[in-house]
Amino acid sequence: MKPGTSEQPTALLFDWDNTLVDSWGVLHATMNVTLRAMGHAEWSREEAEQRIRASMRDSFPRLFGPRWPEAEKVFYDTYESQHIKALRACAGAEDLLAWAAGNGLYLGVVSNKRGAYLRAEAKALGWERYFGRLAGAGDAARDKPAIEHVEAALVPGTVTLGRHVWFVGDTDIDLVCARNAGCVGVLVRGEAPAVGEFPEAAPDHYFPNLEDLRAALAARL
Repeated sequence: MKPGTSEQPTALLFDWDNTLVDSWGVLHATMNVTLRAMGHAEWSREEAEQRIRASMRDSFPRLFGPRWPEAEKVFYDTYESQHIKALRACAGAEDLLAWAAGNGLYLGVVSNKRGAYLRAEAKALGWERYFGRLAGAGDAARDKPAIEHVEAALVPGTVTLGRHVWFVGDTDIDLVCARNAGCVGVLVRGEAPAVGEFPEAAPDHYFPNLEDLRAALAARL
């Protein structure tokens, strides 16, 4: 991290899937059940990781046309039976959350997972206590990357949007969301970003894992 490139953070907003919890396995499997049921070819794991971005109300109509409510039902019927038992925290996630909350940072989640499932997963992990709000798909007028979704993750009177808010995620939609909300965009994933990979919104900071993010934050406080 380059010192002085952004304001001292007072709040951290997180993406959920594959930022704080490792969920590619269950998302990929559930998506393929849905694709088969709708007469589509299955996706490889790589295709799933590239294509699963937007919320269902934004992505399924484009993918399945007027039959998208049918696909939605297949997806959620399958997902609901699996998501809690398949839930796994990403390495360093709970340590980061506990440390950040203990140091007075406001924490929230902005996820394109349906809000009820998001909050059920946080409860199953015992993480509800760390977050001011967990805003999922459908909890705001528009979903990520819209600013309304970010605003839904803030408890009124606690924090306002700006460069003192860091938005942490693993994909391009998270960085675009950070830009739309005027926040610092933080990319966390194993692979460093390639030159020109994120033309819409390049990351302000990159970390290969949550442990390195925590260390960088600790050095600033």
